[in-house]
Amino acid sequence: MVSSTLTNEEKRVKIYSVEQIPTRAYDVTPETPLECLNLNWTEKDLPERERTKHVHRLHPYLGKYIPQLVEIFLRKYFSRGQTVLDPFSGSGTTLVQAHELGINSIGFDISAFNVLLARAKTQQYDLTQMKREVLDILNKVKAATQVDSTQRRLWFECTHGPYLSDENNEYLEKWFALKAREELLTYRYFIEAGDYQYKDLLKIILCRSARSARLTTHFDLDFPKKPVTEPYKCYKHNRICQPTQEAFKFLKRYSNDTIKRVSDFASLRTEATVEVYHDDCRTVDFPEIHGVITSPPYVGLIDYHEQHAYAYNLLGLEDKRVHEIGPAANGKSRSAKEAYQKDIAEVFRRVLRSMHDSGRLIVVANDSADLYRDIAASLDVEVENIIERHVNRRTGRRAGEFYESIFIWRKR
Repeated sequence: MVSSTLTNEEKRVKIYSVEQIPTRAYDVTPETPLECLNLNWTEKDLPERERTKHVHRLHPYLGKYIPQLVEIFLRKYFSRGQTVLDPFSGSGTTLVQAHELGINSIGFDISAFNVLLARAKTQQYDLTQMKREVLDILNKVKAATQVDSTQRRLWFECTHGPYLSDENNEYLEKWFALKAREELLTYRYFIEAGDYQYKDLLKIILCRSARSARLTTHFDLDFPKKPVTEPYKCYKHNRICQPTQEAFKFLKRYSNDTIKRVSDFASLRTEATVEVYHDDCRTVDFPEIHGVITSPPYVGLIDYHEQHAYAYNLLGLEDKRVHEIGPAANGKSRSAKEAYQKDIAEVFRRVLRSMHDSGRLIVVANDSADLYRDIAASLDVEVENIIERHVNRRTGRRAGEFYESIFIWRKR
């Protein structure tokens, strides 16, 4: 076990000097020693298709942890029928994995898009009805947009109502070519005008397509700085590429992919409950829980609302970015870090009030600024273990090596 008094460098030397047993996630039991866990997977050990299995890739999400990491700690510290909380639920990884294992889960997030995504992933679907709806709206959009430009414009002019009037939305005009914008807005129109049961899922297909259809380079979907309107040297395809002009091809591709992913997850579902709330966890009175598995936002690294700006502009989602904890926009100054520590501690303080005695807080964080030592000291917890993990692969492009710490705290 790794002592909480060790420095980050000492922890790293300790963890990497021990030969680890390559334990698979589904082999872990409550009796599995922590030192026997292999958390430093290579691409060969854990290929992308496994890290993004079934609904975990309904929509790309920057900064999420992989499901196998969550599964290991759910299997070790939770039992079927218990309840795990993720107060920073993000794309819903903890909720999906808990449901797969028969563990009840509750998620909170300040981002309306994150809540929409997590609900779409965990909703129970009638597969026949789901497939019918996904293909029906796709065919309607095809009939309305995959025609010559004169017919397409005529359809737009004949269609009235608020769903196609985005003339004053500077974001949509700036980031999408005219044809792509028309196709996306048409899809949105049919979501709102149609009598569909699974509108949240259709909205995720729309947003995933919008992400790919923006006027940006193929290799910079995570951090586009400005629209690209001219041919460019593409580092992903090693050739000269053209800016994306249409969205329908993405709507078609992701419709078929969504049907498959939802169907794949349906065979793994259990009777466990899932609840997802759009709220600020610094003010929430949490329900009774057995423990927590979460990955809080990292200080000064990601603006969680901004990374999904296309979704907020297309769907008119409630924007609560001013309530984000540790957003990139606030930087990494000393005052920003102190505010971050105060906010994270307040969330966990509220969590502990609702947690069963001896329950555990399992927190996955990149703690390069050594902020979590003081956070733990401010809480009524015992630091059981700190595991330093080498992250070999992450979503998006990153220069250099990346490490994260897994803090295991027990409620006193």
